[in-house]
Amino acid sequence: MKSIESRMTRGGLLALALACGPALAGLLVDTDSDWKEGEVALPPAVEEARLRAFDTGTPSPNLFFVDEGSVSVGEDGVVRYTLVARAAGGAENVTFEGIRCATGERRIYASGRPDGSWVAMKKSEWQAIGGNAYNRPRAALAWDYLCDGLAAPRNRDHALQLLKQRRSHYPSEVR
Repeated sequence: MKSIESRMTRGGLLALALACGPALAGLLVDTDSDWKEGEVALPPAVEEARLRAFDTGTPSPNLFFVDEGSVSVGEDGVVRYTLVARAAGGAENVTFEGIRCATGERRIYASGRPDGSWVAMKKSEWQAIGGNAYNRPRAALAWDYLCDGLAAPRNRDHALQLLKQRRSHYPSEVR
């Protein structure tokens, strides 16, 4: 009896892996082994008039914005933008970041100073976008605003258009 149940379980798991494999492949491995990141140019200082608020999908006392003047879509498929996070007490965190829609990853390139200058991050690596509190704004930008599944916006204008309309494409395990 255990032998039959064991084979059925293994068979079911194998079928599930085969069915889900193609859908998850881009999130588990780089879909383009020849991919090279393009040159990254730091954006201009943040300007209040260019800030676009966005909803992270969860209750938070913080407000989150993208500086529309910083948004770009590189030849490498990376969507780059300046993220501004404001705490209820007035503290502000400014970072220049990138999202790779094809792999579900994000990278922080630099941190903004109050005078508008940038400090490059000492340890700047591509990391999976998770749904924890720290990554929630990045997850919202990736799955609700900028990425169409594994596809990046076509260009800067398309990215700016997407920022204006919230969709809800969060993977259910990230919600």
